[in-house]
Amino acid sequence: METPTVRWRRLLPRTPARWAAAVAVLAVLVGGGTWTAVADDGPPAVQREDRMLRPGGVEIDTSYFTAGGSGKRPAVLIGHGFGGSKNDVRAQAEKLAADGYAVLTWSARGFGKSGGAISLNDPEGEVKDVSGLIDWLAGRPEVELDKKGDPRVGLTGASYGGAVSLLAAGYDQRVDAIAPVITYWNLADALFPDGVFKKLWAGIFVTSGGGCEKFEKKLCEMYERVAVSGKPDAAATELLTERSPSAVADRIKVPSLLVQGQSDSLFPLGHADAMQKAISANGAPVSVDWISGGHDGGDSETARVEGRVGSWFDRYLKEETGTDTGPAFRVTRTGGIDSTDGAALKRGASSDTYPGLRSGGREIPLRATGGGGASTENGTETGAGAGAGAETGAGAGTATKSTGSAETFRNPAGAVPPAISAVPGVGGGLSQLSSLGVGLSLDFPGQFGRFESAPLATPVHVTGTPTVRVNVKEAAGQDAVLFGKVYDVSPDGRQQVLPSQLVAPYRITPDQQGKPIELALPAVDHEFDAGHRMRLVFSATDLGYASPAEPATYTVTADGPLTVPTAPAVATAAATLPWWTWGLPAAALVIAAGLLITARRRTATPAPDPALTDVPLQITGLSKKYAKSVDRYAVRELSFRVEKGQVLGLLGPNGAGKTTTLRMLMGLITPDEGEIRVFGQAIRPGAPVLSRVGAFVEGAGFLPHLSGRANLDLYWQATGRPAEDAHIEEALEIAGLGDALARAVRTYSQGMRQRLAIAQAMLGMPDLLILDEPTNGLDPPQIREMRDVMIRYAAGGRTVIVSSHLLSEVEQSCTHLVVMDRGRLVQAGPVAEITGSGDMILVTVAETVSEPLAEKVASLPGIGSAVRTDDGRGLLVRLDGATASRLVADLVRLDVPVTGVGPHRRLEDAFLTLISGGAA
Repeated sequence: METPTVRWRRLLPRTPARWAAAVAVLAVLVGGGTWTAVADDGPPAVQREDRMLRPGGVEIDTSYFTAGGSGKRPAVLIGHGFGGSKNDVRAQAEKLAADGYAVLTWSARGFGKSGGAISLNDPEGEVKDVSGLIDWLAGRPEVELDKKGDPRVGLTGASYGGAVSLLAAGYDQRVDAIAPVITYWNLADALFPDGVFKKLWAGIFVTSGGGCEKFEKKLCEMYERVAVSGKPDAAATELLTERSPSAVADRIKVPSLLVQGQSDSLFPLGHADAMQKAISANGAPVSVDWISGGHDGGDSETARVEGRVGSWFDRYLKEETGTDTGPAFRVTRTGGIDSTDGAALKRGASSDTYPGLRSGGREIPLRATGGGGASTENGTETGAGAGAGAETGAGAGTATKSTGSAETFRNPAGAVPPAISAVPGVGGGLSQLSSLGVGLSLDFPGQFGRFESAPLATPVHVTGTPTVRVNVKEAAGQDAVLFGKVYDVSPDGRQQVLPSQLVAPYRITPDQQGKPIELALPAVDHEFDAGHRMRLVFSATDLGYASPAEPATYTVTADGPLTVPTAPAVATAAATLPWWTWGLPAAALVIAAGLLITARRRTATPAPDPALTDVPLQITGLSKKYAKSVDRYAVRELSFRVEKGQVLGLLGPNGAGKTTTLRMLMGLITPDEGEIRVFGQAIRPGAPVLSRVGAFVEGAGFLPHLSGRANLDLYWQATGRPAEDAHIEEALEIAGLGDALARAVRTYSQGMRQRLAIAQAMLGMPDLLILDEPTNGLDPPQIREMRDVMIRYAAGGRTVIVSSHLLSEVEQSCTHLVVMDRGRLVQAGPVAEITGSGDMILVTVAETVSEPLAEKVASLPGIGSAVRTDDGRGLLVRLDGATASRLVADLVRLDVPVTGVGPHRRLEDAFLTLISGGAA
């Protein structure tokens, strides 16, 4: 009998190359990590190592990414946003690794699989963990060192991860460059601006962290204390300040790319301004980038931002001095609508120096207008309307009082109902369209004071923080809590837009009252057109903040003009025009002629095929080469057909070409050869027939504080299609979410989120539904529920294509399969046919089967293939003419100690057999 020692020796590699591979594997296993090839159809191959580390005494879940080559490389740490995990930044990590960096991601304390309690980037907690991760990087042989124990390293991350990037640069001198995104400088200023409690965002902050019990005890106590009182105390402010980057302002001395969001009522633009001033004062290079989106939603400009972050690290980590890191200041501006797809047009504006928030101040005279009345629309009071409309009493924007006149209004008992400005997660999408006259705002009658400019003679582009001097009094001599905002009012007074949906809170103490004080309004980038007016409003309440519960009467007097920053050095990029509109006519004719010849060949859309009108999908001769390659294919000569009512499983190992195929099917990339037809229509980017295709790829982003139903409603509204076309009830019935639809998404399990995402893909009831790894992260009961969802959807005569690595689930949910390997089709057909329909036989034996014996069995007459099982104690044999009894007789003749023979129909085994014999 074989002893364990003999068995181990027999399994040892017998060549130097295999020894090296075995040693590498053992090193990873001993270290507690696991190497996994990242699924990617294109080179270079990225490797990921997952392991638990204890850098600061708490178990931290990490992933380490590297790609090809044996040379030294700089390292990058990427932190995740609050409420997330390391999985959220995997895509960025893979890109940076492919670009020549060693990349480490981690789940912060209290998130993902990491241990510990959330302590909000405590220097002795999360920041200490980062220093420990840098220690670990210093010990990696492939990481470039500045000196022993000091790796060349940069940090980036959004929100929570951005703050820890700044803190790490302040506490650990080994950090060489940072690129924080939409984050805070002082968390106390963010949650208690000017001493006013930002209650809505604070509540979302706590619940997205998993509830108060997930936080360090003193943080939980602090939050509950402030939430009950509605007013921050000195201890709360001190606690948050000491854990903020501002606490180490004089120690952050590394090149810093600061990306901040315009659609952000949580961490507004002023935080990036404070960062820029402090870090540049330390002598470090700093660039500031205001993106379109932010914590309130909107366009996060992910591809552009990640590209700029990569260039920043190329310059300051790789020391590629020729790399263009972009301007010192850039802002994304929105203006106009793309006539082709209805999307808001965006252009960048920039300057070679950072203008700050008060550059190029222009004074705009104001007059009180007898405010406090409800907003109206078309001359009719709306009361609870959207804040767009002509004013009653004083007429449509007509000034009725001279500058210096007072506006008196009240804070209602309980501060209810509150005015509305930003609604976290909702306002961002609307704020991007401020320049198009779209917005959401509401001020209640008697609860606000209003001051207004005359119609503007010329356009005024405001970039920064408007300011105004006012005199405020509270009748009882208590604190006055006010909320200031500047509206853009149309010439007829029927529309008012609140730029970026932002409001600034103020707590004006009794010693500040009765004398002029300067108040800063929200920092924005917004163009006021000629003929429009600026409307300054001070409200007694706001939905996002805690106002005093006691009734109060406020009197506000404008003590001077509204001063708006215009940042004259910031130049907007010109709209891109075809070059022949200004080029030489002769050259234009040559180019146009060339374009005409090639366009007819390359862009002409084939005519519909009437014979395929009822066929959901037919792929013919599809090929796609890797970028910059003349002979390497991601997909090659792929052909298959899908019929109505089928649930088709797209299978293949990593690199098989599945992702590339799906991208071509969705019109995201164009094939080099062949064609894809959906219901007879050829697929091209933007093809009308794509409206009949729904897709679920890598999950969906939902607004956590809104209900599942509200998320779906908002998504459908964003498509601009009629509400009756959504078929939302039908999609929801198939998804089977039940009463959970009325609950906030933050309370959903992973399985419920996945089903909500599937329901979103089903909106409009597309005839062809594409699902990419829909069961990722689900437990067995949730996977079973997802299987039922797919089957129910296809039962109505529609078609589902699902790409998955869970072969057992594919076998139970799919009717047909397409198996790919190395870009080619291996087999396509019904599941039963591919699994062998009883022709796959499992032979178990009393001892380990050798490879030569497996080959001998495979060569027997009537045997299609024979593959050893994973444990080596069996054979998977596909019969190709032979019978089971004939197979047993041949095995006995070969002295094989057979212990059992039976049919074997597992898809997993059939799949492995197909791949092992797939096309090269």
